[in-house]
Amino acid sequence: MSRVVSAPNGLSPNFLPILAVFLVTGFALFTGWLYAPIAVFAFVVAGWIITLCLHESAHALVAYWGGDRGVVQRGYLTLDPLAYAHPLMTFGLPILFLLLGGIGLPGGAVYINTGALRSKHWDAFCSAAGPLANLVVLVVLSIPFMLGMHEQVGTAPFWGGLAFLAALQGSAVVLNLLPIPGFDGFGIIRPYLPYDMQAQAIRAAPIVSMLALLLLWNTQFGGMVWGAVFRLTDLFGLDPQYIFYGLSLFRFWN
Repeated sequence: MSRVVSAPNGLSPNFLPILAVFLVTGFALFTGWLYAPIAVFAFVVAGWIITLCLHESAHALVAYWGGDRGVVQRGYLTLDPLAYAHPLMTFGLPILFLLLGGIGLPGGAVYINTGALRSKHWDAFCSAAGPLANLVVLVVLSIPFMLGMHEQVGTAPFWGGLAFLAALQGSAVVLNLLPIPGFDGFGIIRPYLPYDMQAQAIRAAPIVSMLALLLLWNTQFGGMVWGAVFRLTDLFGLDPQYIFYGLSLFRFWN
């Protein structure tokens, strides 16, 4: 399938339908015009894809500031969901894990020319930019809850879906910051490690990162991660009842 081409400094037309689904379903849920779990599902999936694009574009934007001008030609700054190097890792697996367990799986599929960056500090900042983008989205989505708007306007399904989407940002922040090869947390410290250690970690990253994800289910490690996620969401005023209500609506097939 051919990809729609847009100007390197513009918003990709491939991004607009996803944004439209998010806005339309959000409005329909908020007003009560559409009162169905399938609408919550569409709202959350569209919102999650949008935040995946923001996550990856944040990596690229910092790389651009740091000296890698090639991210413009590669289309990373247009929020084009088809521009990233590994659609399976960036969208396929994150959406699969979202469906299976409501986990904000970190993606990671923009190619950064680290040799073009001005310093190892820019290299580390590139890795940090993705989870920082998720943190910013978490704060923005949490503002209505901190203001008490969920008790005054809208519908319960809308606020449940929004709370669940915000919680996904929290899980993405926590998971991404784990200092494990294949995660952004390791990318932050990688530039400061010896080159041979970096090479070994890069080779081991696929196995190590997948093992870490599997340990999220019914293990002490998973309990620690989820504990950190809920401490983070609680910090921004997200009621766990709304989060779990949104999750129950999202998983309408249960």
